[in-house]
Amino acid sequence: MNTPPSPAAAERTDGTSVRIGALVPLSRPGWVEAGQHLLAGIELATREVNDAGGIGGRPLELVVRDTAADPLRAAETVDELARTGVAALAGEYHSVVARAAAARADALGLPFLCSSAVLDALTDQPTEWVARLAPAQSHGWRIYADFLFGAGHRRIAVAAQPSVYWTSGIRILRDCLAARGGSVIELDMVDLDPADVCDQLVENRATALLLLVGHPEPAVSIVKSVRRDQRLAEILIGAPAGQPECTEWEKLLGDDGTAIPFLRYLPERLGPLGARVETALRERLGGAPSFVAFEGYDTVTVLADLLRSHGADRARIAASWPRVAVEGTRGQIRFSRTPGISVRQWAWAPVQVVDRDPAEPGRFRILHTG
Repeated sequence: MNTPPSPAAAERTDGTSVRIGALVPLSRPGWVEAGQHLLAGIELATREVNDAGGIGGRPLELVVRDTAADPLRAAETVDELARTGVAALAGEYHSVVARAAAARADALGLPFLCSSAVLDALTDQPTEWVARLAPAQSHGWRIYADFLFGAGHRRIAVAAQPSVYWTSGIRILRDCLAARGGSVIELDMVDLDPADVCDQLVENRATALLLLVGHPEPAVSIVKSVRRDQRLAEILIGAPAGQPECTEWEKLLGDDGTAIPFLRYLPERLGPLGARVETALRERLGGAPSFVAFEGYDTVTVLADLLRSHGADRARIAASWPRVAVEGTRGQIRFSRTPGISVRQWAWAPVQVVDRDPAEPGRFRILHTG
């Protein structure tokens, strides 16, 4: 654990407020809709904290910064927020961006509760400054591999772009499937176009294609090409990273975007708190909230609990991750040390494999839970 900042620096706030920095992707090439949902949850929880009296009578103030899916920008933003005296950081959706933010938070001694990023190695070395709500990629993607195997798929093709996140996902899938006699065929989207993907699927006799690529492109173009190729009428298209959940997916693909399984982190039934928050988020967003919005809400709920107990003292906040026991929208949140995970981890948020119902594209079907 790095040397914490001086108490004066940790306590410095703007006026009488207690400030937390919120990192969210709100512009391209970031996944803007995910960022909007994440921010909606963060803002709703902040409003409720302040309606209930704030932090010891002091208002909780958000300092929102757009990361735009840019790791360098995120690291510079963490430096800026640390200088302004925020007590902690919240948020971020993209794993590679969250990794850059976590590295700077660790170096600066600034508590960071990561909401949504799943990359196992969020930091190079174990740290006490960073905790995470989202399930680690190895946990969620193993559940997805279980789903594929249970559905009878043994030859899985992945259309992948260069990224540490996609590379990690491929390794997890390959290890899980190889142990049971399955195989993963990697299609490099640097060299292939959507028509080439179709030919490769036929040549390799794949029964499933996973989209480990950006949204909307090339994901949308690949789906359209595969759906229109009669040779591939029986192939399963999957998107473990969750692209089909966003409303833009439905608008761009219509019926072609249904029956594409993805991961989301929600229980089969929300409890009273989750149901109340869902109603408030639906009103705020003008539609159904994604699991990312619940992650944002839970992030502030946890940080507010710590701030009430420890004020804006950064070192005391970070030292208290192991003692967190907070009721969130998706269950009780506790952090622990998990083998192979470098940060304090909620083990685990509920995991589902779902898809859009072909008979009713606005409805999601739960296909598998873990």
